[in-house]
Amino acid sequence: MLTEKTAVITGGSRGIGKAIALKMAECGANIVIVYAGNTAAAEETCEQIKSLGVKAKAYQCDVSDFTQTEQTVHSIISEFGGIDILVNNAGIVKDGLMLSMKEEDFDAVLDTNLKGAFHMIKHTYRQFMKRRSGRIINITSVSGITGNSGQTNYSSAKAGMIGLTKSVAKELAGRNITCNAIAPGFIDTDMTSGLSDQLKQAAVEAIPLKRMGTPRDIANLAAFLAGDEAGYITGEVIKIDGGLCM
Repeated sequence: MLTEKTAVITGGSRGIGKAIALKMAECGANIVIVYAGNTAAAEETCEQIKSLGVKAKAYQCDVSDFTQTEQTVHSIISEFGGIDILVNNAGIVKDGLMLSMKEEDFDAVLDTNLKGAFHMIKHTYRQFMKRRSGRIINITSVSGITGNSGQTNYSSAKAGMIGLTKSVAKELAGRNITCNAIAPGFIDTDMTSGLSDQLKQAAVEAIPLKRMGTPRDIANLAAFLAGDEAGYITGEVIKIDGGLCM
């Protein structure tokens, strides 16, 4: 159970982030959603969370911006009294073969997906240390483990998150703070809905369990890693991919 804990989830207004927010709320946590631009979706998610009997608030913030994230974290700590769980889920895609990929598209994906996680950890680091407890969960991807054609930017960012996870885990372990990563495979979200039926079918055929995952599959593990039962797990990268990358 996560009763009376405060969980901050970036990219928490929809998809995997929303599923994590709802699951942690079901477990008793107060929820802070950090979102980029869709205020309506963020507020709708907050209302769903509040209906579960916990506190919820949404903060608009571009996680790629160092100063914005610093100000947002300070506001959250001031209002909620501290942060117990940080989930770095915010991410974007700008796919394309490397030959035609623009520099700004490479930079944009790294700035949001990798530097965004760095910014959030950087600005919560000191308060985690003072509290001598905490859970950091980074949502990476199997693309960061195996690479993926047409995703040099995305795969690079997600691979970087794995290195970030392990380094932070080593730095903070002495203060009873864990840092782990979850690496989803093909998950049925808005990000994959744009794929053609042919590509989706090919993906399913390659998955031993013969189905795409759901955001709830990721949320269930995130909630476990955030709880007391996972206190001796740190620096791990756990795949949720139906056996795709075993």
